[in-house]
Amino acid sequence: MESFRLILSRKRYFAPVWVFASINIMVGTWVLYIPRVKEKLQIDDGDIGIALFCYAVGGLLAVTFSSKIIDALGAGRATLYGIVVFSLLFLFPIVAPSFLLLCGSLVLAGMSSAFTDIAMNALVSELEKKDEVHFMSAAHAFFSLGGVLGAGIGSLLIGYVALPFVHVLGVALVLITSNILLAPHFIQIKGLPSEKEETGSVLRLIKPLIGLTLIAFIVMGSEGSLEQWSKLYLEDIVNVSTEWLAGFGFVIFSAAMTLGRFFGDGVSARLGSYRIIIYGLLIAILGYGAILSGLQAWSLVGFGLVGIGFSVIIPELFRLAGKAKGMTSSQGISLVAGMGFVGFMAGPAIMGSLADAFTLWASYLALGIACAIALIAALVLYSKRKRA
Repeated sequence: MESFRLILSRKRYFAPVWVFASINIMVGTWVLYIPRVKEKLQIDDGDIGIALFCYAVGGLLAVTFSSKIIDALGAGRATLYGIVVFSLLFLFPIVAPSFLLLCGSLVLAGMSSAFTDIAMNALVSELEKKDEVHFMSAAHAFFSLGGVLGAGIGSLLIGYVALPFVHVLGVALVLITSNILLAPHFIQIKGLPSEKEETGSVLRLIKPLIGLTLIAFIVMGSEGSLEQWSKLYLEDIVNVSTEWLAGFGFVIFSAAMTLGRFFGDGVSARLGSYRIIIYGLLIAILGYGAILSGLQAWSLVGFGLVGIGFSVIIPELFRLAGKAKGMTSSQGISLVAGMGFVGFMAGPAIMGSLADAFTLWASYLALGIACAIALIAALVLYSKRKRA
């Protein structure tokens, strides 16, 4: 919790961390209106999956050019420009008059999301280096907190807002204004230089990290899927009593994720990376079992258990990747983070395809099975480590 106190005590650290929260506040607000967009455009779950895949495509496209723009602007300026453009672009999916324009708007939103994500992480890395502090994990906790604020407050307001556009516009204006006011605390900070060192082919580098990248893909793919599909599941499968309660599946998941990230470092110090990954996956599998029960109370508890389980996994994967033999720490982390990003962006689209081909319940069953596969991979890695 030391990093949490550091962030709250100095605007130099709170300002960039607020960008982390801002991104997920916007996404959490958008998630609330996916059912209404679906109804307005008269599309099915498969179509929603395709639209969300377009969001993933936009993010993957942005990865190819973001670093050059960030290096040219500096991490501070790129972060501010990114969050402003991102907030504005997320207005368009809400008002898209056709499925084609919905897909196009989500491509642009995905591009701005990935660009801002890369810029803000570069900014925090530079601050950690300059000031010799550590608050990256807490920054990601604020990302989760943003989901709680966006979906939580939005769920309470949704019954009082006649036009979804008014709600999303209000959120966008608050985020843009607050980030512009905080930007002077970080806007002049430059980013870290691009990694130039080459130590081997991509296949050679990824070989010792196959297990870690598989776990990252599954965990972050599940996280993205829960973010986008939790409300529809609670409405269509669990048949929750009210619309605002349906939005609380993601709220509970995000809240549990936030708490886990704030306290995870202390637990990790006692258990070690491999064991905390294994225990985290076990908790997540129990959570999926509760979600699949179809009972309202158990399903909501299940979202919380999955959030707690997932919260501790990704930071530990980064720690392990940074120690991988035969490569620099940045290469190891970038490979695992990149595969996790692919999973996060593609997971919701895969969920949509499964829901369209089978049922939404079956797609959640697939997420639970995927977590079991990740658990097997973690156990194999832990066993190899013990024998080494």
